[in-house]
Amino acid sequence: MPDLLRQEVVAAATTIVVKVGTRVLTNADGSLSNECIARLAGEVNHLIESGRRVVLVSSGAVGAGVSLLGLDRRPADLARLQAVAAVGQTHLIEAYDRTFRTHGRRAAQVLLTAGDLDNRTRYLNVRNTLLALLEMGAVPVINENDTVAVDELMATFGDNDRLAALVTNLLRAPLLVILSDVDGVYDGDPADPQSRVVPTVATFDEAVFAWARDTKTGLTKGGMASKLQAARTATAAGENVIIASGHKPGVLARIAAGEVVGTLLIAEGKSLSPWKRWIGFSAQPRGRVVIDEGACRAIAEQGRSLLAIGVVAVEGAFNKGDVVSLADPSGVEIARGLVNYQAAELALIKGRKSSEITGVLGHLPYEEVIHRDNLLVTGR
Repeated sequence: MPDLLRQEVVAAATTIVVKVGTRVLTNADGSLSNECIARLAGEVNHLIESGRRVVLVSSGAVGAGVSLLGLDRRPADLARLQAVAAVGQTHLIEAYDRTFRTHGRRAAQVLLTAGDLDNRTRYLNVRNTLLALLEMGAVPVINENDTVAVDELMATFGDNDRLAALVTNLLRAPLLVILSDVDGVYDGDPADPQSRVVPTVATFDEAVFAWARDTKTGLTKGGMASKLQAARTATAAGENVIIASGHKPGVLARIAAGEVVGTLLIAEGKSLSPWKRWIGFSAQPRGRVVIDEGACRAIAEQGRSLLAIGVVAVEGAFNKGDVVSLADPSGVEIARGLVNYQAAELALIKGRKSSEITGVLGHLPYEEVIHRDNLLVTGR
């Protein structure tokens, strides 16, 4: 049955980012499933024909490469892992393009690394390219550029979950759909028959992330923790997220109809500007600035700028214009922002009033260490 809240969410979603995991696209032996890709392409095409723009973030390159090369397992060393990804990626995009052609569309391969979204110019170039592809009627198929990425490949889970959230923020897409091999977010171990799918998450708190942890070890289970982190990134920027099973035929059509499928994670607050999205979620901090409790309250509760008098410590070798992380006295991040001083200068003026800066540096380039227009609260 349709749900009013979900109908409202979907009605506002003129652009949808769909992330699909490796296990959704592969057979039991790990080979790429043409049947699954064909079904997914048909459902995506249905969304497009309903007037929506759709971007795919797809895993599967390494899995496809393992199968094509006749390997019995995923390589452990980085060079072979990247080589396998290179082989598999060509097969993956060819499968997508072949199936989308049956619907009169073309698939467009877009390979990204974290650096592409960290650099402001490259970030905007990626955005412009994706928008141009959508205008042309192509379906962008985005994947981590595994052949050149390093740290991302060595992680077991979560590479493309985070990438999907960043692409959602990049495009200001109102809805991110994460298709997984589970039915949604469970309130316990999915293997426990007593566990149930949580239909709606209105607020992220510790209890939500606890659902993805093993009750005995405290460690995260499977890839759900990564999906929740990705959902937190998207909802914090003002977008909605649905986590659902990609194994069930018609899942995207049911979501588009506003049916209660999987778990809906509701956007927190208003949609952020593209500038603050980049500062808060895509740009990587080049250093950390520890601030006192008074500055924490002024920033988090009153929307104020950061002044030198509130700075307690400076960590890292950042330059003017870099993004830095702001932490409270206990070391917990509360915000990120574009800093007006290089680290060496800030270390000299920390804890001082703005009127004293000229006497220390010989000039007063800025009264604010970080202006509120260039600052995004990420915690508290």
